[in-house]
Amino acid sequence: MPVARTAVSVEALTEADGLRQRRAIAKAITLLESTRADHRAQADELLTALLPLTGRSFRLGISGVPGVGKSTFIETLGLHLIERGHRVAVLTIDPSSTVSGGSILGDKTRMERLSVHERAYIRPSPSSGTLGGVAEKTREAMLVCEAAGYDVVIVETVGVGQSETAVSGMTDMFVLLQLPNAGDDLQAIKKGVMELADLVVINKADIDPDAATRAQAQITSALRLFGHHGNPAHAHVAHGTGQAAPVQWQPRVIQSSALLGTGVDAFWDTVLQFKSLQTANGRLAARREKQALAWMWERIDAGLKQAFKQHPRVRAMLPEALAQVAAGALPASTAARNLLAAQAAQVQDPENTPTTVGTGP
Repeated sequence: MPVARTAVSVEALTEADGLRQRRAIAKAITLLESTRADHRAQADELLTALLPLTGRSFRLGISGVPGVGKSTFIETLGLHLIERGHRVAVLTIDPSSTVSGGSILGDKTRMERLSVHERAYIRPSPSSGTLGGVAEKTREAMLVCEAAGYDVVIVETVGVGQSETAVSGMTDMFVLLQLPNAGDDLQAIKKGVMELADLVVINKADIDPDAATRAQAQITSALRLFGHHGNPAHAHVAHGTGQAAPVQWQPRVIQSSALLGTGVDAFWDTVLQFKSLQTANGRLAARREKQALAWMWERIDAGLKQAFKQHPRVRAMLPEALAQVAAGALPASTAARNLLAAQAAQVQDPENTPTTVGTGP
């Protein structure tokens, strides 16, 4: 069966100007987020066509707890980058309600000036239950923005705590925003996002300068400890001859006040230093290769899960399995094993279809 023609043309994404291109980007991301089989086929065709046009932007992931000022920081940074001649795309992720399933998608409203700038594009997406602080199709949306000519792509995570780690697996640099009074020394050395951060920014430093300075010292010490005993990619290694210039990035901690616009210059200069070093030592290219393979396996896992739920035997057995597990009559692990066995048996004996779950081994 031939693949249907894509609803979005490559020309509209790459050659159109102004509102026409923005509409094309929005349509393309909506197509990518669709779960319909025919839309998925069109999305795959579109991504394949766009792939040669991607990979030229710098991908920046930003995370932090609610209230740390992520949206304000990103707007200030985005306007600063536009002044320097960049085009900025921002992909924001809002948490979806576990009760109603909805999302407010209000981050774009917070970025009032950036959202209306012709050299910026902001796309809010619901997390839709996806773990890790990002949406399921954030990687694909990044590629669309890159193909459209945005040379800086920023991903803002949900921001709910120490598990917002997925963004580090899809961006070139992972930035963590912290508050001046975020906790004590023990909090600073807790693993999770802190261990993965390439750069930590103490935002809202103007509120309490002394607390910001203490936090900077504590987190710097924690990152140094992680470099020796934690993430090997953050180990501090120097050249053996000449000046002791590092060949690997050592995470840093800086202060900023997004509201006042202070510290943004220093932040972007640090990002450029990171980009230059990681490009020179080959780690940026290696990071992207690793991320592409991880993306493939992630989509395989998601596809296998979807195929499992749609399997005829599984669909026939699932209601009874759910009822027995809910009633406490069957261990959840046993029910899962029986359903998996039923799917595997279908491949060997497609004529034999069980009608009961059983008690399992």
